[in-house]
Amino acid sequence: MDKMNYGPMLNAYPDSCGGTLKDILNLLSRDELKGAFSSFYILPSLYHTDLDRGFSVIDYGLNRELANREDLDKLQDLGIDLKLDFILNHASVLSPQFQDILKKGKDSPYCDFFIDWNKFWEGHGTMTEEGYIQPDAELIRDMFFRKPGLPILMVRMPDGSDVPFWNTFYQEIRYPILDGQDLMEIADLQYGEAQTMAAKINEAIAQGKTPKELDFVPQSIKDYMEAHRKYLGQMDLNVNSPLVWEHYENTLKTLSGYGAHIVRLDAFAYASKEVGAKNFFNDPGTWDLLQKVRVLADKYHVTLLPEIHASYGEKTHELVSSKGYMVYDFFLPGLTIDALERKTGALLASWAQEMLDKNIRAVNMLGCHDGIPLLDLKGLLTDEQIQSLIDTVVARGGYIKNLHGQKNVYYQVNATFYSALGADDRKMLLARALQMFMPGKPQIWYLDLFAGENDHEAVRRAGPGGHKEINRTNLSNEEMEKRLSMPLVQKQIDLLKFRNGNPAFGEDSRITVSSDGSKISFVHENNGCTAELHADLATCSFTVSAKDAQGNITFSMEQ
Repeated sequence: MDKMNYGPMLNAYPDSCGGTLKDILNLLSRDELKGAFSSFYILPSLYHTDLDRGFSVIDYGLNRELANREDLDKLQDLGIDLKLDFILNHASVLSPQFQDILKKGKDSPYCDFFIDWNKFWEGHGTMTEEGYIQPDAELIRDMFFRKPGLPILMVRMPDGSDVPFWNTFYQEIRYPILDGQDLMEIADLQYGEAQTMAAKINEAIAQGKTPKELDFVPQSIKDYMEAHRKYLGQMDLNVNSPLVWEHYENTLKTLSGYGAHIVRLDAFAYASKEVGAKNFFNDPGTWDLLQKVRVLADKYHVTLLPEIHASYGEKTHELVSSKGYMVYDFFLPGLTIDALERKTGALLASWAQEMLDKNIRAVNMLGCHDGIPLLDLKGLLTDEQIQSLIDTVVARGGYIKNLHGQKNVYYQVNATFYSALGADDRKMLLARALQMFMPGKPQIWYLDLFAGENDHEAVRRAGPGGHKEINRTNLSNEEMEKRLSMPLVQKQIDLLKFRNGNPAFGEDSRITVSSDGSKISFVHENNGCTAELHADLATCSFTVSAKDAQGNITFSMEQ
């Protein structure tokens, strides 16, 4: 595996700090932050997207409202490389490929670019009155669906037929808002009765009903509404299509051209699908898929980071790592909170040692755009310890996110990391120091850096399903200016600059870790240079010190 840059990585949306990527560049160019980061993970609203704040990609061109090519070039001038997202499993309904299908139907060259549900399950189920195949029960018993019911979206073709397409994630159907003049032409109605009917139809559709459920509506109007429906959604790609692989290569080439050194593979575990298989993390299908993508990634000199949540007990992280891929350290956020709350470093030190012993290359983090992972901790913490962690973070204003609506299945708590620690400056600074010394490449969520607290108003504005907005507050330039003067923010930046510039840290560093009760220590050594962290989790006190090869002190901090 190629050597990689192990310096700190900023993580933000392109509009998180000031409103555009240019504003973030201005921030990174300031003396206060120069030298703090060597990488930047820009979330995918950088691209042309329509949903899920970036994770439903129309195409991988730059969103001109937020960024341009000159911005990316300036990042390289600042010595900052990129981590970018590549969504393997799906593309937006608004993608050029799916729009071509909507216009041309069976005549579209992209007919096989997405997964026609009925073609996939042909001969393995029963056709329903609704026009989709209900697969045989034994074939879907072990399948993993992200939402209730079958993962399909019925799509109206130009010839009037409805075709079900595989749709694992979000979907929405929008019917046209009608007025009286529309109905006069469609159903030969008088103006008054057309106005009355249009109002009733619009009200029923707003309540979530579909045209076929409206008994008072003539068939001609129903047909018109179905023919003019519009969609939002993330449509699964057919990885058996040569055109999909052409798309994959073009995407990796584009991302490499933007300056990406790491490419995060989002939703990759859903991409491999076979009749009779689980449709999630299939073996060997998933590995075959990843290997083919890896060949393309090597061609464009990017490192792949497959993103998957699974419990520690399943050892999925070990399996992915053993195949030669980087992994996310999704255990660190929960372990850090647990260590600070229970005032013991044993589990944190044990996990660090395991990563070293098994040569697990990781990107680690505290907060992120999603939440604080909890599903991942099963098998590492007891169920009682996980529940205590949930209760603590929720008591501090966080929100529970169960796994796809299932109760008592841990997934994540949505909160800022600072709020999860009770907005305690000492705990936050110690947590950051611990992250700097843990094995791996540290990824820094912008809101944690600026000591952001839970944004409950943003959750209320977002409505149902808006729980993640609690930790996605966009900061204005004025707000960042104010926060840069906070001691907690300044000390975090000092730690980042230290971590980024000190030669004791690196892929070849020798790391030792030890713990005793509430005490935990890390030592990094490389080419005669050393960096040490000694902390007491009971008091949140710590010292950080570094020496060069001649024994001269090059950095020190204490709390």
